Amino acid sequence: MSELLERIEITPEVLHGKARIKGTRVAVYMVLEMLAGDYSFDEILKEYPHLAPEDIKACLQYAAVAARDELYPLEANV
Repeated sequence: MSELLERIEITPEVLHGKARIKGTRVAVYMVLEMLAGDYSFDEILKEYPHLAPEDIKACLQYAAVAARDELYPLEANV
């Protein structure tokens, strides 16, 4: 797990401090939104050819850790 998370970095001056894939301007949330939108790993890698499959897995791992460790309330759909 920790090896994957080493692929993620947060730098205040880049992307307003949002988590991103190390050495890129690709935010974790962007990859997660693509996965939620039914993009396959291959489609994401075509869109961002400088990424590796492990980078996508790192985004998923980061989301899992964030969901486990933090509670972010969502507004109810009314």
